[in-house]
Amino acid sequence: MEKPNKKQVLLFYCVESEQLARKISDQSDLIQLQSINWRSFDDGFPNLFINNAKDIRGQHVAFLASFSSPAVIFEQLSVIFALPRLFVASFTLVLPFFPTGSFERMEEEGDVATAFTMARILSNIPASRGGPTSLVIYDIHALQERFYFGDHVLPCFETGMPLLKQRLHQLPDADNVVIAFPDDGAWKRFHKLLDHFPTVVCAKVREGDKRIVRLKEGDPAGRHVVIVDDLVQSGGTLIECQKVLAAHGANKVSAYVTHAVFPKKSFERFVHKDENSKKAFEYFWITDSCANTVKEIGNKAPFEVISLAGSIADALQI
Repeated sequence: MEKPNKKQVLLFYCVESEQLARKISDQSDLIQLQSINWRSFDDGFPNLFINNAKDIRGQHVAFLASFSSPAVIFEQLSVIFALPRLFVASFTLVLPFFPTGSFERMEEEGDVATAFTMARILSNIPASRGGPTSLVIYDIHALQERFYFGDHVLPCFETGMPLLKQRLHQLPDADNVVIAFPDDGAWKRFHKLLDHFPTVVCAKVREGDKRIVRLKEGDPAGRHVVIVDDLVQSGGTLIECQKVLAAHGANKVSAYVTHAVFPKKSFERFVHKDENSKKAFEYFWITDSCANTVKEIGNKAPFEVISLAGSIADALQI
């Protein structure tokens, strides 16, 4: 069966995702960047203009979003809901990080599961001439969240794990790498994608009022152990895991997360400042799904950015 011809894609983007959008465009001559005037009225509400709106009729259109804070979501949603209605052939929304994903369940009456709210909003994006919107998300926090989206969008769930595997194989000690999961949730999400590496699984156990990380299974002794998870906030769990792995004889400890959220510059606790911090984490790999974090971290060791640009460019051809 012959594969269909690749399509020309017109890619719009929000302000903070410009650098990633340019990297995506550099991956293929079939991806052409388009611009939006992100203006505001004096009262602070958006005054937006989609440039060349008539020229995109009949074209395959995509938008690269970044919902980094509630303050920027409304203006981006306004554009996202407008683009499919401009008689485009198809519309794809790329939202690398689904930001409310960790708030997906109610533990007591009165809790608001904002992941479900966001999914409901995105499920109501208007259809284009080609049909429902395609929604590309990377490493969503909980697998069951794929069922939160309605029938009016087609969620496409991608992962950064192939990019991590590629980087691990480039390490001088690639044959000595062990993958560690900080909890059973991370193991369930990712172990099948990394199953050619030996694994270690940690677990959080409650001792009195404290939750303490323990080694559940596997042997890190003498190995380069890479802790893998979907996202990091304060980083406390990763630090506790590192201590446990080191205590059980790990030769080196590194970490990978697809989404480096790091509120209030909490990434600074990982930056190499002295010999002790250098010993804690050999590498800390993140992707550019959270653009503002990448700009803040820069090239500070042990951080290394693995770009999603090539993967997103491929996803735009699905």
